[in-house]
Amino acid sequence: MPTTATAARSSNQRRRKTTSSRRDDEAPVIPILARKVREVEAKAQRGKLGPTNRVKFQVIAFLVREERARVKADTEITDAARAELLKRLDGVATILAKTAARDTSLIQLLEVDQATSPVARRMRRDWLLESGAELPPDELIITDNTPKITPVVSAALAEKQVVPASIEARQMANPFRAPDLTPRPSGDAPRRRLDGWELMGPLYKAFETGAGGSAASMELPPVPEFDRLSPRGLEVMPHQSRFLEAVRLGHREFLLADEPGLGKTAESVLAASVADAYPLLVVVPNVVKMNWAREVQRWTPQRRATV
Repeated sequence: MPTTATAARSSNQRRRKTTSSRRDDEAPVIPILARKVREVEAKAQRGKLGPTNRVKFQVIAFLVREERARVKADTEITDAARAELLKRLDGVATILAKTAARDTSLIQLLEVDQATSPVARRMRRDWLLESGAELPPDELIITDNTPKITPVVSAALAEKQVVPASIEARQMANPFRAPDLTPRPSGDAPRRRLDGWELMGPLYKAFETGAGGSAASMELPPVPEFDRLSPRGLEVMPHQSRFLEAVRLGHREFLLADEPGLGKTAESVLAASVADAYPLLVVVPNVVKMNWAREVQRWTPQRRATV
């Protein structure tokens, strides 16, 4: 059976819990502030007051200020309850002051009127919602501040800037961007010397007509009697033999326009070997680089290709 002293002690504890619960109902945010300020104090004592706890310190200070003003202006609270709530708020403020004494850089966080950063406003909103407060819609939705983009040049210089035609052409040719089909201004740009000059036509003509109107090309020599150029186990075709015979006789300028599959790569590799044109630089598209390396190893195994 409990003694009279134990029963009285239990009754006093229940009375204090009931009184504390009633006061928490009158200011439900104060217990949250008391818990958060203890967390900040513990971090400051260990010297680990990072950015999150610095923001937490700032939000606690502003909420203490707001809650103090609200408690003083609330006419429905009794004088005794008001004095008790202000005492509890003073206790939170005292812990803040002790924490700021350890880290004086926290004092500058209190110079502004309110916590304006998005992180601080979110923290304030979450704590108030946890306390059961009803917030207006503009405080429920918090967006990050859009960074202000400072122009690199002044507006006057920006109007005079031009985009080179090569840049515009690259942008239009980009397969990963939507094409820009806006009409381009015409007639203002000065004409260049090679405008309208088509390259391939004159190039082909140069292989047909030489100086004085005579033929620029010559017949290939006949097919050699023996194939002494291809490695063991391989054999060149007749048109390849005639080409390689011309190279052996000293000719060095050719246009290989055979159909695909007729061995132009093999002809070129063997021709370089016949003419001893080494070191040899071959410039080809990426998709055929390895094919050229295989052909070098196949037709001239004594040579080494580097891709």
